[in-house]
Order: sequence, then structure tokens, then C-alpha cells
Amino acid sequence: MTKLSVNINKIATLRNARGGNLPDLLKAVSDIQRFGAQGITVHPRPDERHVRYQDTLDIKPLITTEFNIEGYPTKEWMDLVLKVKPDQATLVPDPPDAITSNAGWDTVKHEGFLKEIISELKKNKIRTSIFIDANLKQIEHAPKTRTDRIELYTESYAKDFTKNKESAIKPFITSAKLAHSLGLGINAGHDLSLENLNYFYKNIPNLLEVSIGHALISDALYYGLENTVQLYLRQLK
Repeated sequence: MTKLSVNINKIATLRNARGGNLPDLLKAVSDIQRFGAQGITVHPRPDERHVRYQDTLDIKPLITTEFNIEGYPTKEWMDLVLKVKPDQATLVPDPPDAITSNAGWDTVKHEGFLKEIISELKKNKIRTSIFIDANLKQIEHAPKTRTDRIELYTESYAKDFTKNKESAIKPFITSAKLAHSLGLGINAGHDLSLENLNYFYKNIPNLLEVSIGHALISDALYYGLENTVQLYLRQLK
């Protein structure tokens, strides 16, 4: 079964726009899990423009499914993750001022750095995943970092889906098959939506988890949060 992990950053962004506690991020975490999602994802950034470090600490006791913390492994981020001890840490090569994730790791260039970070996470029994492009060279080198999983960066798939979905999915199928043959678990995320998720799910073998935030929260403005979570879950069947 492919799990749906809901990224709640956009809910926090809306709250932060006015200050106060509306919408209530912690209530949303409990509701999203109650509505059927199998995980919660957060991506705290240094400027705390959406999910804050304190939010991450407050969310942990509410998790009844799985907790995934994404981010670039600065000292502050690592301190937070090691304190919270989520089920999964997803390493993303974002510069501090990035609006959103826009590239995967160069596993050859950053092998030593990733290996050091992942070793520390594994000592604390935290499953690891690294954000990566559908690039066979980078995936082939990924096991040397000792990561448990990769998260396929799916922006190019989403961008090209309406033009030629067969062509858009092809590099991801090849990448997933290679990753599985190397013993890596496969996650995916970025710009997956109600329009393109089911096709991706049906064609990517051994897909363990998708992390979806922007599209899902945007859809919830029209369909309601509970209904939207259910709509996304149906795409994974």
C-alpha cells in the first residue's frame, strides 16, 4: 500500500499571515489523521515562514500515524529532529532562502556529507530518505550514503503530464526500478495532484509513500479538508 503523508506547511502559512492561531495547525494535524491520511509531513525552514520549530515539537505528541520531517540538515534542524525523533527524516538540499524545493541531491558530490548526517539519524533509529531527481547516476550512487529511501522529485513529471503523460512518467519508472533493485525504498513528492497522482501511482512500482501539501491544501479550499483527503486516498487505490 502507498501511504499518503500530508504536508501541512501551507496551513501554517495561512495562520502566520495574520498571527494568532487561525487556522489551528494542531487541530488540522489530528483531523487529517482522523480523515484517513497515513502520515504528516512538515518542512520547517530557518525563517519559520510556515511550520515553526515549536510547531514541530507540539505536533509530535499528536501523531498516531507517521511523522516525517523534511529539511536541509543545518545544526538547528538536526537538533530539532534528534529531539523530536520522527519516524522519518527527509533530507532536502534547499538553500535557506528557497521558496520551495527545486532540486535533488548530488549523491556523488555530497556523499560524505550525507553519509555523516544519515549515520547520526540512524543512531537515533530515525528512518532516512533523501530528495533526489529521476537521474540514474544519482540513484545508483545513493546507497553509498546509507539512506533507507529516496524521495523522487516529481516536479518535471507534473509539469509534463498534460503534454505527454507516457513520456513524463518514463524516467520515473526507470528510476524506481533501479532504486528497488538497489534495496532502496521509494517515496515521491512535489506537485503531485488529483490530476496526476493516480497515473503516477499505477505506473511506479514499489511506491511506499507520497508526500503532498500545496495541491491538497489548495483543493481543500474548494472541497473541504475531509473530502479532499479522501479524494487523494482514492487516487492511491
